[in-house]
Amino acid sequence: MEPRYRLRLYILTAFILVGFGTLLSRLHEFQIERKDEFQALVPGNRTVTVREPGIRGEITDRNGIPLARNLRNYVVSFNLEEILHAYRLQHSESPTLERLTTQNGLPRKRSEKDIVTIVNEWTIKPLQELGLAKNYNAAALRTHYLTHGGLVPFTYRADLTYEDFARIAERNLEFPGVSLGIRPQRQYAYGTLASHVLGYLKQWEKGDISSADKRAYDHYIGEEKGIAGVEATMDEYLRGPEGRKTILKDEKSRTIGMLDYTKPGIGAQVELSIDARLQYLLENTLRRAGRAAGVVMDVKTGEVLAMASVPDYDPNAFIPSISREQFLAYNSNPQLSPFTNRAITSFTPGSTMKVPTAVAGAIQGMANRSFTCDGYVPFGNHKIGCWIYNMKGGSHGSLTLPKALQQSCNPYFNKLANTIGWKAMVDGCSMVGIGKKTGIELPNEDPGILPGSRAWRASVPGAAMTPALTAMLSIGQGDTMASPLQMAAMVSTVANGGKYYQPRVVKKVTAENGEVLVPDFPKLEVDLLQSGVKESDLALIRKGMYMAVNEAGGTAGKVRMEDIQVAAKSGTAQTVDNGKKSNNSWIISFAPYEEPRYAVVVMAQAAGSGGGVCGPLVNMIYTGIFAQENGMRLPLKPQTEYQGHLKFIEGIEPIKDVLAAIEASEIPVADPDAPVTAAAEGDEIGETGDEVGDILPEAPANNTPAITSPKPTITQETDREGQVIPRATPINE
Repeated sequence: MEPRYRLRLYILTAFILVGFGTLLSRLHEFQIERKDEFQALVPGNRTVTVREPGIRGEITDRNGIPLARNLRNYVVSFNLEEILHAYRLQHSESPTLERLTTQNGLPRKRSEKDIVTIVNEWTIKPLQELGLAKNYNAAALRTHYLTHGGLVPFTYRADLTYEDFARIAERNLEFPGVSLGIRPQRQYAYGTLASHVLGYLKQWEKGDISSADKRAYDHYIGEEKGIAGVEATMDEYLRGPEGRKTILKDEKSRTIGMLDYTKPGIGAQVELSIDARLQYLLENTLRRAGRAAGVVMDVKTGEVLAMASVPDYDPNAFIPSISREQFLAYNSNPQLSPFTNRAITSFTPGSTMKVPTAVAGAIQGMANRSFTCDGYVPFGNHKIGCWIYNMKGGSHGSLTLPKALQQSCNPYFNKLANTIGWKAMVDGCSMVGIGKKTGIELPNEDPGILPGSRAWRASVPGAAMTPALTAMLSIGQGDTMASPLQMAAMVSTVANGGKYYQPRVVKKVTAENGEVLVPDFPKLEVDLLQSGVKESDLALIRKGMYMAVNEAGGTAGKVRMEDIQVAAKSGTAQTVDNGKKSNNSWIISFAPYEEPRYAVVVMAQAAGSGGGVCGPLVNMIYTGIFAQENGMRLPLKPQTEYQGHLKFIEGIEPIKDVLAAIEASEIPVADPDAPVTAAAEGDEIGETGDEVGDILPEAPANNTPAITSPKPTITQETDREGQVIPRATPINE
């Protein structure tokens, strides 16, 4: 063949091959990649695969009382692609919207389908005729369509009654693209009760859909997720397995029937160690203060029987979303900070730190050592005074450990700490949980501050533990910080004979099929008896705490009960609150003295002495605890929010008939403006160390870390385009 003909043949062959390749590429695009798109344009039946969220497991108290449960919720959703498809079958043209966008830094006009106008005319108008339409946020619907198309249904209403639901269901075929569903909706049965323990939920994020799920489903509905409290930490257990259904629809997107259905599964049940009735008692007792926290613990297991913090919030406010006004109100005052769980937040512990100081001394064999109180201990030109010196110019003289705890003598513990040295102090306090997280199943736990620890040295480069700082540590001042939960675990260790159990608020987690996912057993972290402490040493510490309550001259006399022997240690720590000198007031305690079963810790901010403010509160809590042991049924009712206050509380008057007030659920909220009677014998007076001078030039700030809520789902407000129901016009007579 001549070369010129051969060249023409090559060129012709090349054109044929290129054309054939292009044809194959276009066939792949139309038949494979864009198959669903073109099939949707062809009249005929089709299947739609829908993902349904799993059902969230319940959260109960230790006795099976449901604290977080699920209610039936009737939902109307729009599949916007199906609505658009049905509209286009009846209309030759679709309304469009000109939108100004920016591309490569230049403004450009873009035309897009006006999905809002289509929905208002095609879908909401017939719903309005049934009286079932509702104003909505049209901008949110438009954004939803541009972002998700038909993959994620747009929730139009989630507040239907059963009667409304039935009315729509009767005429469902008349509403293409409108889906009816019954979804579980979280409910916290007792309102604000245990809100800081339970936490709350947030609606699922549309951006969490994986590529695989986008390929597997035509419609996708995700699960709510916990973002606070046990709802967050136990989220993986609480979430139920997803469901899947395949629906047959006609060419107008009307449902013909269901071809396949796998029901959503139920998540695990989380049983808390909390006793709901003790929780109710603790919360109502703390409402006698403005800002406070309390913990009730089983000393033999580390189980938290009650944990409360005030002010509080209602987790139901977040279901299914929280209004912008309510969320702003919750966060309006960082000092009140209702989202902060003060029970796991650290505060200056004051003289309650004398108990872990005594433990550190016992580890070093110093439990039987006596020290002399001369009224103060000098450090250079400065001195740390005892309360008796500050108030009366006196001194305690020679003291044993029990007597020093009873009298809350600063010099005794200053000398003990410096005798064993700061390293031994840090090691001993660490053994009973000071300066580190307890590991309780709650988010945002504060580890506190233990001066001299590795964490403290890292946070204060170049700092050294001087004798003065060691002395301040021994009495819970200076940088020292601890949480009520840490102090409850510590005092439980002293009460039970030296065993430090990890605090826990989750008792057991059980799957729907009965499998135990988290077993119920205590976790022993430290045994002081294996670290050099003798049982007789701990008995001396317990004896001192007993004397502080039950013998003249003790600082915790208002904790005393007639028929139960309680042991306690008070604390009144200097702080600064809202720019003014203030106190954190404490009581740490256990009971009964001879056979301890319970530890109770209460801390109040902006308060007078620990004995005068927290003492009556602890007395009331123990009264309820032992009344329940003796067969009394403690009250349990839904709680409403307590907003607290910022006023300083000088003291709290004991209730004359505590048991009757508890039984009737009529514990009065204290009036911070009410006059306070003179301190009775046994109150802790002035043990705050006012004569510290330049060693403590300013009291540590009582700045509660304001825990703002992890960004929740905010309720979308209605807008102008979503005003499908005209507002009523007032008639002027």
